Amino acid sequence: MLGEGILKGLGETARNFAGSFVSAERLTTVQYPEERIAPIEATRDFPFLVYDGEDWQAGMRCVACQICEKECPPKCIYIVKSTDKKPDALGKPQIYPARFDIDISVCMSCQICVEVCPFEAIKMDTEFELSTTDRFGGLLYDKKELSKSNEHYHKVHPTEAAEVDARLAEEKVKADAKAKAVAAAAAAKAAAPPAAAKPATPAVEKAAVVAPIPAAKAVEEETKG
Repeated sequence: MLGEGILKGLGETARNFAGSFVSAERLTTVQYPEERIAPIEATRDFPFLVYDGEDWQAGMRCVACQICEKECPPKCIYIVKSTDKKPDALGKPQIYPARFDIDISVCMSCQICVEVCPFEAIKMDTEFELSTTDRFGGLLYDKKELSKSNEHYHKVHPTEAAEVDARLAEEKVKADAKAKAVAAAAAAKAAAPPAAAKPATPAVEKAAVVAPIPAAKAVEEETKG
């Protein structure tokens, strides 16, 4: 029958349209902003910087390696390295960002910065209500505005955050064990008695051993001659 597929499609559309008025599962529209739908865990909007503990400056994981800045496709990340060091999440002295800005108006939410970060320092947030009347300065976030606690990370991405914490804890255990082994080896080396020096062979004895050989050869040659 000509147009049978079109009629089936229209029938399906009419069935869904009518069902949306009587089925609670089909009532997907909410009265925003009074009503809100919780975002799914895989939601990603714009990046934020993770810090551990209570102090966002002392606990910031970022070590200003600038990999995210170099890999960012729209080039919306701006980093300036510090001239001194502070302990990172593993307790190792590291450079930290004196400046870390992200231009949210340029960011394309691609998550490449998250994928290339070796320190688990930058993650994607689920916040999307970032409208502002300041077209330029209001959408340029500095490191203080970008910094959010590890607890916030667990709240928006619980599964991923738990995996990251487990991996960081394992790396810290390995780093501590390595540091203890190095310290123990250094202590053992310092406590060991110095090795006794090998006595040198006197030059006179060497001459006494070596000299008779050419003399005997000379006598032999004279006898043959």
